[in-house]
Amino acid sequence: MTNTATVALVGDRSPHVVSHTRVPLLLEALAERDGLVLDAYWIPSTDAEAEGAVRGFDAVWVLPGSPYRSEAGVLAAVRAAREEGIPFLGTCGGFQHAVLEFARNVCGLTGVAHAENDPDATDPLIEPLACSLVGHEAAVTIEPGSLAESVIGAPRTVERYFCAYGPSRHLDTLRAHGLRFSGHDADGQVRLAELPGHPFFLASLFQPELSGDPARPHPMIRALAQAAADHASPALAHPA
Repeated sequence: MTNTATVALVGDRSPHVVSHTRVPLLLEALAERDGLVLDAYWIPSTDAEAEGAVRGFDAVWVLPGSPYRSEAGVLAAVRAAREEGIPFLGTCGGFQHAVLEFARNVCGLTGVAHAENDPDATDPLIEPLACSLVGHEAAVTIEPGSLAESVIGAPRTVERYFCAYGPSRHLDTLRAHGLRFSGHDADGQVRLAELPGHPFFLASLFQPELSGDPARPHPMIRALAQAAADHASPALAHPA
């Protein structure tokens, strides 16, 4: 059976962002290999500012490509997916903004900022990494019993990055309010986040779009597609 679902691709589409150029190939592979047809719509970050911009979609995927033209638009898309139970995947910049949105709107840390967008911020939640991960590949250890582990199917994975910023401060506060950091690098730095109790909310600092052959989508992308299909046809959803 082929399930068709709609997905909002949030980001400022560019032929110079490799992850963006891979999306059509990944969508084609999902349809051919897994029977998961995603009707995808690109929503520029400025358009995402509009009320209800991602409402009605079966999934929201915030793609790499920061700094986005509109931080507010990306945060609005993340918030809508989080509050309305829409399956969500955030990768690289999407991960950073998912953490930022949670800190501001759930934890009440209204003064935190993203240093790439606000380099003079007094309380940067997302700061330059001690060692840039632009063009790097590194191992990620995944917490047992997490959504990430069930999706990736292993306690350890090696992933590709193109990133120079990540979360550093207030991590205990984020955890206390329900955000789970389910993947870390060899130095214990956060690389994956998820939201228990949400139908599907997963974010990674690495870019699964860059993984291997685009004809074989990364398990996180396949899982988002399946979550979108289940959202579109809840009666056909796989049992937990």
